[in-house]
Amino acid sequence: MPKIGGMRGYLASSIGLTCSAVLTLSFAVPATAAGPVVRGPSAAAHMPAASPAGPLTGASIPGDTQSLPLVPLHPSRAAGALPEAGLAPQTVRSFSLVGVVWDDPQTELHGLVQIRTRASGTTRWSAWQELETHNHGHGPDPDSAEGASHRMRGSTAPLWVGNSDGVEVRVRAEADQTGGTRAPTLPDGLRVELVDPGKGPQAGAPAQTQAVDGQPSDGGASAEVSGAGIAASAIDAALAPPNVLAPPNAAEIPALSKEATKEAADEQRAEAAGTLPESAQPYIGPRPRIITRSGWGADESLREPGFIYTASVKVAFVHHSASGNNYTCAQAPSVIRSIYRYHVVSSGWRDIGYNFLIDKCGNIYEGRAGGVDKPVMGAHTLGFNTNSMGVAVLGTYTSTQPSAAAVNALAALTAWKVGLYGMDPRAKTYLQSGGGNLYPKGVNAQLNVVSGHRDGFATECPGQLLYAKLGSIRTTAARLQGR
Repeated sequence: MPKIGGMRGYLASSIGLTCSAVLTLSFAVPATAAGPVVRGPSAAAHMPAASPAGPLTGASIPGDTQSLPLVPLHPSRAAGALPEAGLAPQTVRSFSLVGVVWDDPQTELHGLVQIRTRASGTTRWSAWQELETHNHGHGPDPDSAEGASHRMRGSTAPLWVGNSDGVEVRVRAEADQTGGTRAPTLPDGLRVELVDPGKGPQAGAPAQTQAVDGQPSDGGASAEVSGAGIAASAIDAALAPPNVLAPPNAAEIPALSKEATKEAADEQRAEAAGTLPESAQPYIGPRPRIITRSGWGADESLREPGFIYTASVKVAFVHHSASGNNYTCAQAPSVIRSIYRYHVVSSGWRDIGYNFLIDKCGNIYEGRAGGVDKPVMGAHTLGFNTNSMGVAVLGTYTSTQPSAAAVNALAALTAWKVGLYGMDPRAKTYLQSGGGNLYPKGVNAQLNVVSGHRDGFATECPGQLLYAKLGSIRTTAARLQGR
């Protein structure tokens, strides 16, 4: 039977942190000048090296963020006109993802946010595209240390636009549609954030897509995250979590058979001295293949050091990234690096908000750092980030069907992860709300073990067509657990 080497040493040290351990160091306050701000790459060097899993074919290059202020549009319009702000067509350095942020994360943006971009090296401008103004549905809980940080900003969902060097923005306030008396206003400090994801580690062998019941899922593979890891700098190594599920800096955590997964869970339970529930056995799904943070090229010097753990994982919240569907699976690591940078540098979170991400080819990616098998507190479902995990399918699924590969990967991931904590994917459970627009703070909310974001907060996420798949995901995940 395969064993996971080094499990005992790691679990003995990590389980002691499991109940709300917090290690936090402050960040420098980002620039807030009225002019353009460049939020550039870290000073840490990234030195590529060969990995036991295969040779690298390219170096990792950190990205950066351009931050441009939005200005009032049509200032001479008649009294009573809806406020507008924006940015005239600009030529800028290359970027691939765009979002809009503002000063106060507690202020909602009631209005329409649209952008258009120009593909790099061309004169071709895109059509106007709308950004989802989801500022109060995602992010850290307001009473958490992360949520109270002075770095926090309000933000729209980011949008992946591909390699671009031109941008135009317009934001228009909307009138109160509820019959109330709210005056149409826009938040202070509106800025457009233009994110360059940089270049991630490259390797020769293609990545594999996830399978259910031994059958490979449909879709292509990501050439950017296969076969090899990247040697972290000294700074990165100090910030990265210890990981016994794969060699140091490996690009992926390999899949395990159901039998090997159960054996590993037994060993973990024994080392945890009873802190994991016995009910996890025999109902646990086989561990799926997971691409690590090294595999998708996370710049570990961006995020806050240390990790925050909660007691359990009782609910898996399913999201869509709302970043659009115009990406290939080979671009997925770049999309994730962009979202990571947008969450940390632009929105002021301690790390990427989601615990896991899944692309349209069914590849599963490690999200927030701290260990894929650990109850890491994320910043994905406002009010319900404790004792839960958040997994985002890359794309927008309001009117687009999610791929079968992504749906299968969701089932496989939830069967394994909630199974580690004794949860039946078909069941309901209770989480205490930290405050939100559906459940006031302190309310014990009854939720499905596999829930959509909209079940915990009034939002369109994860999109109607992905939300409609949750029933089949629960059924498949339970079957993979052996229920």
